[in-house]
Amino acid sequence: MQPLLESLSPGAWQHWAPIFQTTMRVLAIIIVAWLLYNFIHRLIEKFRTLMALKAHGVEGIKRIETLTRVFRYTASVAITVIAGMLILTEVGVSIAPILGAAGVVGVAVGFGAQSLVKDYFTGLFLLLENQIRQGDIVDVAGKSGEVEEITLRYMRLRDGEGAVHYIPNSLVTTVTNRTRDFAYAVIDIGIGYKENIDDVLNIMRTVGHDLRNTSDFGPKILNDIEIDGVEKLGESAVTLRGRIKTPPLEQWGVKREFLKRLKIALDAHHVEIPSPHNMTLHMAHDKDVASQARNVVPISKGDVNDSRKND
Repeated sequence: MQPLLESLSPGAWQHWAPIFQTTMRVLAIIIVAWLLYNFIHRLIEKFRTLMALKAHGVEGIKRIETLTRVFRYTASVAITVIAGMLILTEVGVSIAPILGAAGVVGVAVGFGAQSLVKDYFTGLFLLLENQIRQGDIVDVAGKSGEVEEITLRYMRLRDGEGAVHYIPNSLVTTVTNRTRDFAYAVIDIGIGYKENIDDVLNIMRTVGHDLRNTSDFGPKILNDIEIDGVEKLGESAVTLRGRIKTPPLEQWGVKREFLKRLKIALDAHHVEIPSPHNMTLHMAHDKDVASQARNVVPISKGDVNDSRKND
């Protein structure tokens, strides 16, 4: 009992009082930071819900979702840094030298981390200018895929094979967004040279019209098929091109269904689609063969034996 009584003496209390007060202040900072963290996140969530109600279509909702993620990430980092600095101050660590050293080190590191600074600036403008949003299908830095996440530093893409690509924003120089406002399903079909081009174009129009009148694909097609005509005269086929306007992300499914129906229609009309197994080889005329034969120098058996001896 004696040690316990001594620990409760006024002198001992004066010794432990500053430690107790510092601990309570640190706990208060942590609690306030946690409350502020939850308050800001709820505020951002309410802002997202309110803006989603006023958004126009899927495009506006995707942009709001992207900006919400960035705001939430930025708020979390800011609260953590400020709370950490306040805690260091309470435990007796002066942050003034740390800030001064951070400034000097920041200048030195800045020269070696220019790409990191460029990441943040590029990411900021990508979001402000609404170039890329979460859920878009894009081509950037030689990679293609769906944007799963975009921050101020990097973007994460997932391609058609499921592979994930992390691309620093500093590498983004050109953005090809395949899901902005609308898209086109571009159809190129090759036919034999002996086929009637106008008949095949009419078949394409009919297939496009029938596809738009279906219940499954009608809502995914915005306009009637546009027939561009002859796109290319190849070595073994005449390439015809058309395109169908669709909402974003629907162009690939519409194109696959159109090609399936077009193949069935072309087979029904006995239209030839050139392929390696049915290509025709045209021989040269007799006079061309004769002229080529005259240019051939005959080789005697003796010449062959001499050449073998020289070897």
